[in-house]
Amino acid sequence: MTNTARKVIGVIGGSGIQGILEERGTRSHKVATPWGPPSGPVEEGEVGGVKVLFLPRHGPGHTIPPHRVNYRANVDALRSLGAEAIVTVSSVGSLKEELPPGTFVLPHQFVDFTKGRPTTFFDGGRVYHVSLADPFCPDLSRRAAGVGRELGTPFSERKTYVCVEGPRFSTRAESAFFRGFADVIGMTLVPEVTLARERALCYACLAMVTDYDVWADRPVETKQILEVMHANSEKMGRLLSKLLPQLASVPDCRCANALDDAGV
Repeated sequence: MTNTARKVIGVIGGSGIQGILEERGTRSHKVATPWGPPSGPVEEGEVGGVKVLFLPRHGPGHTIPPHRVNYRANVDALRSLGAEAIVTVSSVGSLKEELPPGTFVLPHQFVDFTKGRPTTFFDGGRVYHVSLADPFCPDLSRRAAGVGRELGTPFSERKTYVCVEGPRFSTRAESAFFRGFADVIGMTLVPEVTLARERALCYACLAMVTDYDVWADRPVETKQILEVMHANSEKMGRLLSKLLPQLASVPDCRCANALDDAGV
């Protein structure tokens, strides 16, 4: 493993966190990839002296539903522009009473219940079987947890994220089933996390709980989700502004070696 500092950090999230980029010297990239166009132009700027690439997952104006996001193009676009790590911000529903709306969560594991999404870059040619035993970068997760504690917005750590296809929400039966093995539920983690590993990128998901899933007998309402998202966006912006500059230092992980022994 080569212990070199990260020069470029990618951020995927909603428009509410786009303001983290310092205004001076920003530029926009329209990127073409072998998998089609990404969700939108990639905005390049700096945060605390570190180059940051921002990509809105659902496109400008939030027009792309989760099952139609071109995840392969998004990850490949960031990598082609030099990203060595990707930090994502995602909204999730809670499957546990102790994770109320407003909680910040750092997923440690995931379970995939998506159905129709392309999940790999390796569709032909040489075959790779990439390990996802530990899907999230330990270095990014550790640093995020530390910044959360420093700012008084601590993350609930070592949680399991179940990813569903969307765009609909769960039935009560599904929600009760998911509670047996997961802590939060969302629609965007997979295949983003698997594709990042296939590109040998560090990856972390900063999840914000916006609601209790329907197991809690409180039907999910989009209005409530948007209200919690708005309330948390300022906190997440402050957290990212402090976290991203720290990620430039020498990483303590093996993410860059993900493909070393994966090829057949």
